[in-house]
Amino acid sequence: MNGSTEQQPAGDEDATELLTPAEVAKMFHVDPKTVTRWAQAGKLTYMRTLGGHRRYRRNEVVELLQDSTKGE
Repeated sequence: MNGSTEQQPAGDEDATELLTPAEVAKMFHVDPKTVTRWAQAGKLTYMRTLGGHRRYRRNEVVELLQDSTKGE
């Protein structure tokens, strides 16, 4: 069975789709360390993996990205 045929619980897709700091940084064209600073400052919420790494919710990142581009 491949990953594309597995179904997620309804309404839970955005909450479970997590991004690494590098993926978020690429979206904003910044360094991954900057993303970590934003998280520490409270601009982004994050979850920790069992290994202690930060992961960010895609829907929250997209919302912040849209908010940051409104002034341009």
